Formats: sequence, C-alpha cells, structure tokens
Amino acid sequence: MTRRYYVTTPIYYVNGAPHIGHAYTSVAADIVARFKRLAGFDVFFLTGTDEHGQKVEQAAQAAGLAPIAFADRVSADFRAMYDVMNVSYDDFIRTTEPRHIAGATALWERIAANGHIYLGAYEGWYALRDESFYNEDELVTQPDGTRVAPTGAPVEWVREPSYFFRLSAFADRLLDLYETRPGFVEPASRRNEVASFVRQGLRDLSISRTSFRWGIPVPGDADHVMYVWVDALANYLSAIGFPDARNPRAGFWPANLHLVGKDIVRFHAIYWPALLMAAGLDLPDCVFSHGWWTIEGEKMSKSLGNVVDPRDLVAEFGLDPVRFFLMREMPFGGDSDLSRKAIINRMNVELANDLGNLAQRTLSQVARNCGGLLPEQGTRTDDDIALLAQADLLPTLMHEQIDRRALTDALEEVWRVIRACNAYIDRQAPWALKKTDPDRMAVVLRVLVDALRGIGTMLQPYMPGSMDALLTQLGVAEDERDFASLATPLPGGRALPPPQGIFPRYVEAEAQ
Repeated sequence: MTRRYYVTTPIYYVNGAPHIGHAYTSVAADIVARFKRLAGFDVFFLTGTDEHGQKVEQAAQAAGLAPIAFADRVSADFRAMYDVMNVSYDDFIRTTEPRHIAGATALWERIAANGHIYLGAYEGWYALRDESFYNEDELVTQPDGTRVAPTGAPVEWVREPSYFFRLSAFADRLLDLYETRPGFVEPASRRNEVASFVRQGLRDLSISRTSFRWGIPVPGDADHVMYVWVDALANYLSAIGFPDARNPRAGFWPANLHLVGKDIVRFHAIYWPALLMAAGLDLPDCVFSHGWWTIEGEKMSKSLGNVVDPRDLVAEFGLDPVRFFLMREMPFGGDSDLSRKAIINRMNVELANDLGNLAQRTLSQVARNCGGLLPEQGTRTDDDIALLAQADLLPTLMHEQIDRRALTDALEEVWRVIRACNAYIDRQAPWALKKTDPDRMAVVLRVLVDALRGIGTMLQPYMPGSMDALLTQLGVAEDERDFASLATPLPGGRALPPPQGIFPRYVEAEAQ
C-alpha cells in the first residue's frame, strides 16, 4: 500500500506582492514534497491564496479595482513566482473558489451543529493590519502614548454584532494536546510560546464581521461574513473535497505537515486544532513554524524599501543557487540574514568548489581516460568501501532529518559526503594512477561516479534543474532517479555525455 503525505504552505494574503518570505516557505514545502515523492510516497502538496477580508477590500479600492479583479491579479502573481522558483505544488487553492466556499461553509455548519458557535456582540481592540483582535493586556504603549498591537499594528476600538466560537472551552484539550503530542507544534520554542498563551486563559473568538462585505457569508445569516482566519484555515480541508468523503483526495486528511511563518503560528496551533476538535475532525500531525529573514541586517519592510522579490535574486544568481542558499544559510526554524555576500560565498565555496569541481574533475577524467564510458565496478579497497558506505547511508540519514523538519541538517549530511569525496580524490590521485595503474584509476573513478550519483539523487529536491544535469552527465536514466533505484548499480560500459560545468563561479561585475 502506497504511503500518503500531505504538506501545505499557508495560503498567502493577496493584499501585497509575493516576497522572499513567501518563496522561503514555499521552497521548503516543495523540498519536503519532492523528497517524499522520490521516497515512494503518494504526495499532495497544497498552496494558494487567501483572498477575503477587509484589508483586501481596502487594497482593491486603493487600486481602483473590484475585490475579485484585484485578487485575480495578485493570485496570478503568486503563481508566476512559483513558476520561477520551480515549486511543484499539486494544487493551488483560492478562497474565492466555489469549492473552498462550500468547504468553509460545511466546516462552520458542523461546528455550529455541535454547539460551539453562538451569536453575541464584540467590543474590543482590533488591528486591521493583522485582521486580529487583541486583549487589553496584549497592547503595547508607544513612547508617544498611543497603544498598538504586539506586532506594532495600529488598533481601534470596535463594537459590532458577532458570532463567537467557544474557544475557551478547548483550553484544557489544547494543553493536553501539546503535552501528549509534543511534535504537534515545532520547534519546541514555538510550542512553549503557544502553551504559555493558552495557560494564560482563552477567550471565545469573534468569528464574523458585519462592517464589510468581502467574505464568505455566514450560513443562515447573510448580514455576517466569516472572520478571515476561519475562512482561510478551512482551505486545508476544502482542497481535499471536504465534506465529500468520496473525493479521491479525502484520504489525505489528516495533513502530515503545515509549514507556517512564526507570525501566524498562533492561528495554526490554537485556533485550527480547536476548530477541528469542535467539528469532530482529526488533527494534523505537525504545525512547523520557521523563522524570518532580515535583509543585510535590517528587518524587511515596505517602509525601508528593502522588500526582496525572489525573482530578482533568481535573475541575478540563478534558480538552484537561490534555492540552495535559502535552505543552507539558516537552520530551518531559526532566523537569518540575507546578503549578497552570503549568497555569493555559498555559490562559490560549496556549489562551485565543493560539488561542481568534484563532478568536473571526475567526469573529465572519465571522458579523457576511459573513452567516455562508465568504468566497471572492479575490485574495491577498504578506502573505496568506506566512501561508498557513507554515500549509501544518505537516504536513511536525510529522511530522518526531513522528518524532523531539519532541512538544513539534511543538506549537511550530503556535504559531509561531498567533502569525503574531495578528500578521497586527492588521496587516490587518479590522474597519477593513469600512468602507474590504469585499472586502479578506473575503479577510483567508478567509485566517485557512484558516490556522485547518490549525491545528485539526494539533492534533487533542493536543486532539481542542476541535479537533472548532473545525473544526466553521470549516465543515470530518467527512470533510475528515485531513492529506491540507488540499490541497483549502473551497468559498466554505459556511454556518458561530454561533461559540462554545472556550477560556475560567480564573479562580481566590475564597477564601470
């Protein structure tokens, strides 16, 4: 029976253009999805756009567009960014689609039928920028005496009729969830923050608005539209056909992994499991919250003018080097800084020198000294066996790291093998063996090709285009590139194409 794996990004809010933060989450999810596919899983990778709410309505008005026309434009821009970043999503859901509206409506109705929604009136502090309500004790007083949300967003006092979700009734169940399933919220620092917030006491959640119209109508009361977060979170269900249990995708629930930024972990780790509990639905396996990028040491913000469009980086440095940098530079889950110097350093040291040079040295010698034919395996020494054993462990070690959401550590597992290969080629010196022992030279080059095959196969999720080129040069056929195929050696004598450099060094253009 094929194992299933369901991974999601958040659905991105269409009040602004896609930036490096969106690309980061999406590339991370893409790597997990590609890895699981290569490991033999039936994968469903979901992303999309969150298109309702007051901020979208106001952004559309400012642009002189109807909300749906504005959402169409920005949603298409996110798809274009995904195409540039080579994100292999299986579905792109929009909250304005009929299937999503049906799913969100069904979720509301199920929660209401179970007695967890009631009509009241909301009075409290509301931050439009966050589309979130805040308690009095959460507000922060500024030097000028004004009070803002903990995110820095301005707040206003709001009073209006509202439907409420009985969030307070789920506090004990949520704390029990964090205690008995510690992997539900990761990393541990985020879990501790979430548990601390819940222990301070939960108030019932206002889940409808009457002051604007751009949203999904509340079932049975069209004067209200759903609170944008209830609408948005439902996408993880509506994309698999909820509430239709006969939908071919229905079996993917519960999701294995929700990848989110740390700014929205509260919604996914408190509101979402409580809503699912209230609906009598299974909970996802893990909500993983990753960190943020600063830009040259500064927080990324529109006011500073340092918001980075990932497509600009790809245009300058190339796609796979950018994908590699995003996953290599910061331990997944932490924060890190994005700088030109850091990108160029990773490209030149690890891609061009470590991996690119290793492949070029090996393949050019096969072309020159073995007639361009893959050598036979031959008789191996202890040194050969030790290197190949290290390479053979990569699928197991990397799968463990991927399942821990340690995407950076998984890359380090590969680089250990790359460094070992570079030490091996220097030790064995096949260019010298050509004169003294050509048979031994052929074995050494075959060991290096086999190790490079493992490296290239395991790096496909991170750098799909570059690794396609490497595996082609190594003589690996299209149907020999999943992880299981590594158990079957390539036949000796296979003709290899002429080698070509995969990772050229990046040289800064001289100032004119």
